[in-house]
Amino acid sequence: DMPSVILATAGYDHTIRFWEAPSGTCYRTIHLGSGDTQVNCLRIHPDKQTIAAAGNPYIRLYEVATTNSNPTTSFEGHTANVTELGFQKEGKWMYTGSEDGTIKIWDLRAPGAQRKFECGAGVNSVSLHPNQAELISGQQNGTVRIWDLTSGQCTRELVPDGEVAIRSVDFAPNGGTAVASNNNGVAFLWKVDPDTSELEPIQKLQAHSSYVLKSVFSPSSNYLATASADKTVKIWTVNRTKQYTLHKELKGHSKWVWDCVFSADSSYLVSASSDQTARLWDIGQGGSVRQYSAHTKAITSIALTDN
Repeated sequence: DMPSVILATAGYDHTIRFWEAPSGTCYRTIHLGSGDTQVNCLRIHPDKQTIAAAGNPYIRLYEVATTNSNPTTSFEGHTANVTELGFQKEGKWMYTGSEDGTIKIWDLRAPGAQRKFECGAGVNSVSLHPNQAELISGQQNGTVRIWDLTSGQCTRELVPDGEVAIRSVDFAPNGGTAVASNNNGVAFLWKVDPDTSELEPIQKLQAHSSYVLKSVFSPSSNYLATASADKTVKIWTVNRTKQYTLHKELKGHSKWVWDCVFSADSSYLVSASSDQTARLWDIGQGGSVRQYSAHTKAITSIALTDN
């Protein structure tokens, strides 16, 4: 019997925890194997049967709806921390980014990585365009790259702020906007041309005074959320002149906020922090609705499926 909402968190305490979203109760804990390090990224497969955890340097798949704590599959090939992973919308393949300077594409029905892209520096973040044919990546040397998955070529390289590390990149689900945020607290926004995928700068948003650790668009594409080392999450929305302006500031975490994810209807947000808690926020009210407490170290990643 599958819960309609799958909410999971992980980080530095060698566990993946599953939560009843409304009550805040942790109903299942996966204890990682002794050889596993922290989890940097969690993603639920589109079929909702498995959850992928990116570590150092492996990616492991676990079953969602059972009590089996052993990984069903391990993906080996990266040589350093895996910072990001995601699935093609039908779940046929997975993409991963790593501090080893590569993005890899993995067919989930075959062993090993099928393709590799050399990014020129450690990769902090990768996002798949809704057209399923392009990736955007953000590197530790300050570059942002667009990758054409058909040709395997890097079609664009942007350097928005010199050598300041890019921490997080995302494509809006409507395909029209891209964001890259950095260690100076800036979120750079571009309009994405639907035909040529050219990036046209829209805005340089000074979102926070400290590192932006995550920047993500809502499923509706109406909101942008930025999570920061300044302990806050900010929700931004587009005004009439197409500029992002502050909609809500979500305050409550007592340490760095590493990750945030929207609900499918874009009205709630879950955030994860070094304060060992995850929080559920009502975006309309701007308040914290629920707290998820059981981890014993920093939480760096959240996975949520509620559609």
